[in-house]
Amino acid sequence: MSVVERPEERETAAAAASPERWLGLSDASPDEGVVEDLPLIDEKAVEQLTEGLISHYLPDLQRSKSALQELTQNQVVLLETLEQEISKFKECNSILDINALFSEAKHYHNKLVNIRNEMMMLHEKTSKLKKRALKLQQKRQKEELEREQQREKELEREKQLTAKPARRT
Repeated sequence: MSVVERPEERETAAAAASPERWLGLSDASPDEGVVEDLPLIDEKAVEQLTEGLISHYLPDLQRSKSALQELTQNQVVLLETLEQEISKFKECNSILDINALFSEAKHYHNKLVNIRNEMMMLHEKTSKLKKRALKLQQKRQKEELEREQQREKELEREKQLTAKPARRT
């Protein structure tokens, strides 16, 4: 860097140092003089400043990058764990549904067993009633036959008891 100043540089330095320039009140654009200042910048100084800036911030940025990667990995693990827990809850709900179905099936099975028992009991009762009805019918027929036979006997007896004209010989 050179220590010698040119007259134009003094004017721009004086203008840059003025309070109007600091407050942005000057009529000149902010880019004015930038092109003129570029040839004065030493490339080696820019490179050294860049390296210094990078060496100053690079370790922090790398630590931040690794911390972000670790955080991202932890988030992925957490999401996978949440998905597993959600699937467990869904499984529990399906197990509850299955249990409800089994209890409902047991309930209907008991109903079927009761209906079968009632049907067997009704079959037995109807069989007994049929036997009883058959016995009653046979008994009535027997009584009817006995009455018929009794009438015939009575008629026969009446015939025998009725006076018969005596035969004349």
